[in-house]
Amino acid sequence: MKEFGIAIDIGTSGLRAQSIDLKEDRILATAITMGHPVPGANVMDHLDFAIDMEKAMARNLIMTSLNGLLEKLRIDLGRVERVAVCGNPIQLSLFQDMEIRDLAYSGERAKKKLGIDNIRRDAKVLEAGSLGLNVHADAEVYIPPAVKHEIGADALAMMYKTDFLTTDQISMVTDYGTNAEMAIKIGDDIITGSAAAGPAIEGQHVGKGMLAAPGAISDIDPSDDGLMLTHVLNRQLYKSRGAVVDPNSGEVVEKGDYEARGITGTGVVALVSTGLDTGLMSPGKINNEEKLVRLQKGIEFTQEDLREVGKTIAAFTSGHMTLTQESGISLSDIKVMYMTGASGTYVDAVKAMKLGLVPGTVEKVMQVGNTSLALACDIVRDTSMMDTLQETADSIRAKHLMFAESKVFENAFAVEMGVWVQGMPFDQEEGMLKHFGLEPRPPLNRSPEVIRILERDIHDLGVHGLTVVENVGTVLRGELEECNECGRCIKSCNEEALTLRPDGKVMVVEVNTGRCMGTACKRCERACKSKLLKLHSLRVDSGGMA
Repeated sequence: MKEFGIAIDIGTSGLRAQSIDLKEDRILATAITMGHPVPGANVMDHLDFAIDMEKAMARNLIMTSLNGLLEKLRIDLGRVERVAVCGNPIQLSLFQDMEIRDLAYSGERAKKKLGIDNIRRDAKVLEAGSLGLNVHADAEVYIPPAVKHEIGADALAMMYKTDFLTTDQISMVTDYGTNAEMAIKIGDDIITGSAAAGPAIEGQHVGKGMLAAPGAISDIDPSDDGLMLTHVLNRQLYKSRGAVVDPNSGEVVEKGDYEARGITGTGVVALVSTGLDTGLMSPGKINNEEKLVRLQKGIEFTQEDLREVGKTIAAFTSGHMTLTQESGISLSDIKVMYMTGASGTYVDAVKAMKLGLVPGTVEKVMQVGNTSLALACDIVRDTSMMDTLQETADSIRAKHLMFAESKVFENAFAVEMGVWVQGMPFDQEEGMLKHFGLEPRPPLNRSPEVIRILERDIHDLGVHGLTVVENVGTVLRGELEECNECGRCIKSCNEEALTLRPDGKVMVVEVNTGRCMGTACKRCERACKSKLLKLHSLRVDSGGMA
């Protein structure tokens, strides 16, 4: 007897899944990964990998990790009746083994030259067996629609699961993840865009960073005498009181209720905001002698980490500037901001406003959780809503701005990178924005109405709670003949994704895809003086997860 459902969110920073008892209409268990199995720091890296290395390999990595994740859901997978899968167009296209090249090129002329047509990504129902999903072969798999090929099901989810589509006020919604999907609503018109914000917003590629999971520092407040009070996510993903620490020495002045093991993206945002308020930091700079912030037990935040975060701040700020200016309105016209995703849930909205991650003059901020997974859960519970979702997608009068083609974004991003990465003072920022014909930062509203709809990004973890899969990557393996074992490739990999071991007369190279930065990096290839190492020649190891 089939009696279970599964909701899946294939995000850019990781995979999330929930099992649902369809008879009793309750969540049973939640499982998440601490990273994405396809190499790269953002969705465009994943797309590049799929095109450069071959789409089948990228899909194999996703399906191997996803099927491994489903094993953690505490149900008999052979008794699954239906599955719903949400995500951005690239992730869902790889999941369905669809064409992806139409998502890789922004210009219609370039697509026409290459013989690529835009693919309609409408709502559909498939069989699990045809997809290679390890549940009952004839289980139905529901895929919600994209609005248009650039505006995916995840963007529809962030609009549909809030009152963004029905509000009369000029509003903005942003998914605070590595792909930074955002939309602005002016009357009946919706303008969307997305920026590769980088992994720091999710706590990745920061020295001691981690995704929103138990043990992550998710917020920081200033305490007495230059100290900092940390807040840590507990086993139920609720924010709990962490230690009070001296950020210069790392000394724990007062123990907390829950011990930290890393810092997530929202904790990093709070650290930078607090650092600016207390003088510990300036834009792009840590002002103490060691250029280092210590947050206990080896959790350190470096100058390089600050610059990585600066790239993220620059992307979000520039994206918001571009949406408003290209739409013919001012940032100060936006009255309501909807914040979605894990980072959009846990971040202190006022601290985010200080950094420009939220337009500074908004009157109301709504923090609404992981709308992509929530929409998948809704579909599993009521499959009839697929028709409504398609009608909604068809009715949205949406225009998508390609930031890569926008001079506004180019100039705004250059200015904001100057501030957050190169340390340009704020008074010079205003002059540079005016120079490019861009709107300076409006005065900051220091007391907006902040409504946190959910206390954690996944509202209901289920009867059996949360399982976190740390090692999401699978292994790419190949053989190098005539390798002189110089080790330059290993030393070049900051992510420690690569290993070498002898096997008879050859060296076996193995790459952990969950750590690898992918085709946008290739430092290991460049470091190999003999030019033996080629990522595209590696193949997925049949052994499964790394």
